[in-house]
Amino acid sequence: MKIAAIGECMVEFAPDGRDGWQMGFAGDTFNTLWTLRGLLPSNVTTDYVSAFGDDEFSRRQLAFFAQHHVGTANSPHIAGGRPGLYAITLDGAERSFTYWRGDSVARRLADDSAALAGSLKDRKLIYFSGITLAILTPTSRRALLAAVTVARAQGSLIAFDPNYRPRLWPDRAIAAAAITEAEHVADIVLPTFDDERSLFDDVDPAATGRRITDLGVRECVVKNGGQAALLCHDGRVAESPARPGVKAVDTSGAGDAFNGGYLAARLQGREPADAAAFAHRVAALAIGVRGALTPFSVLSTARE
Repeated sequence: MKIAAIGECMVEFAPDGRDGWQMGFAGDTFNTLWTLRGLLPSNVTTDYVSAFGDDEFSRRQLAFFAQHHVGTANSPHIAGGRPGLYAITLDGAERSFTYWRGDSVARRLADDSAALAGSLKDRKLIYFSGITLAILTPTSRRALLAAVTVARAQGSLIAFDPNYRPRLWPDRAIAAAAITEAEHVADIVLPTFDDERSLFDDVDPAATGRRITDLGVRECVVKNGGQAALLCHDGRVAESPARPGVKAVDTSGAGDAFNGGYLAARLQGREPADAAAFAHRVAALAIGVRGALTPFSVLSTARE
């Protein structure tokens, strides 16, 4: 089995709990791929499709990938490029972010259409997000969606998280149009209700589920923070309760971990309801550690 995620992995500075900072590497689609890597068997091939630079941070990032058995397929390596950077600020367990990403090399991930097509060829699963779309120019965005459409026609399962971040888009209308276009080529959509309410004025998770499944999406799981997720598939709608009594240390990456847990379970043949319950378990583990990436040793306990 070969899977790929597309997007931007940044340098992360996260609080270390001692008034200092710990450097790592993270980003929404990478966080989900990391979770998949930690949950799936070692013989599954995982690649992060992006663009990479050649500075010291880029070299460390690629070494980190290799250390954890994450490849980069045919992603371009661009002289003079460098990754974006962000820092996490915590208020209790709730987080906020400060970004430095205007010249991130990942914005060039779709510049070489042949390389992108090669990176997506013969994948069981391809995963991308609204942030993947937002960092691209309109021309590159069209190239990405065209490549994903071809991969889907060739048999790949396409999963998409709208992950709306207003500051990354020129305006709300452009974001809504691009995200809706991406949903038209997705098999599984994994939105967060707060984002959907902000972008589409959805009144409740059920409205989000209806709007997305009305586009022809066969499977949609609407995340809703610490509340129940709404599962819509095959014309059925059901709630999937969150795990009660979970103590949060850092909520960074919780939704990404949920996505990874859900997709890992579905790839292993679990039914949607069982996959959603497993995803809640994975997300509960994720908020118990600092930073956006849950250690593989912690993720392994999700299977116990």
